[in-house]
Amino acid sequence: MAIPDLMPHPVAAKYAVLVDVGYLYAAAGEVLLGAKERKEYRVAADELIQSLQKHALERISGELLRIYWYDAARDRVPTVDQRVIAQLPWVKVRLGNLNARGQQKGVDAQIRSDLEALARHHAVTDTILLAGDEDMVPAVEAAQAYGVRIHLWGVEPPYGTNQAERLVWESDTVEVITAEFLRPFFSRAPQPVPVAPPTTAPSPAQVFAGRAPAKPHVKPGQVAKLGPSRPRVEDVGEHVAQKWILTRGRDNIRDLLPGPILPTVIDTELLIEAEKELGHSLRPFPEARVWLRDGFWARVYREFDLGVGVSSK
Repeated sequence: MAIPDLMPHPVAAKYAVLVDVGYLYAAAGEVLLGAKERKEYRVAADELIQSLQKHALERISGELLRIYWYDAARDRVPTVDQRVIAQLPWVKVRLGNLNARGQQKGVDAQIRSDLEALARHHAVTDTILLAGDEDMVPAVEAAQAYGVRIHLWGVEPPYGTNQAERLVWESDTVEVITAEFLRPFFSRAPQPVPVAPPTTAPSPAQVFAGRAPAKPHVKPGQVAKLGPSRPRVEDVGEHVAQKWILTRGRDNIRDLLPGPILPTVIDTELLIEAEKELGHSLRPFPEARVWLRDGFWARVYREFDLGVGVSSK
């Protein structure tokens, strides 16, 4: 009679990666750039996610269920960056609300809910949690009670620690993501061009002293405004166009060609995103909006190997 094989057979893991984006960005921005607010830096999020996915595969031998990307937006309306991320394979974007003071609301609750649900339904055997808040501890303990292993990842702090001690204690394994790993994906945001404050009108003696009278450049009663530079605005237009191409894809971009007139919805979106990048409104500068469209079209035409067009007001 054959002797049965009683040796245990290895079971491939099935895992999910849960990323608290607020923690990841804030911790990385601090250690890499000394930044305190997200507007101070840009993140190549799509490339960062791919690297995190590869890093996870090197740590856990098995099948990735998906990456959960927890972020926040005003009224939960996704930004262009968040739409780009949502298009990536194996990525689920979860949005909490961002209030007027820039505080995230509801993000931790979403993480805890998903962590417990994945464990309860036996959807995963392992979970990588990239977070630092002690509020995660009850969900970690609940998931472990269902037999799920919790692998806590944190961002290298500039000093001390940036993760709750209890969260570190309760996790099955702990790993620190180094600053060098994150450095290629974070860069400092360009500084917005300051708008000159209104000046008082000079006296006639000041205007004509030592020189011939000059023709006024503005209508009587108006105050001249100093707008952003053309290269800066065109650069922002190209940046927004790149996001648009990644979000909509090549099939939808055909709807814009041959240009140069943008549909109203896209033109409005371009203006809103550009003002976020620059840190101030472009509404008082009609010529800047033309430059913005020129930058947008330059990137689109270059993508499809076409000649550069000129926008239409």
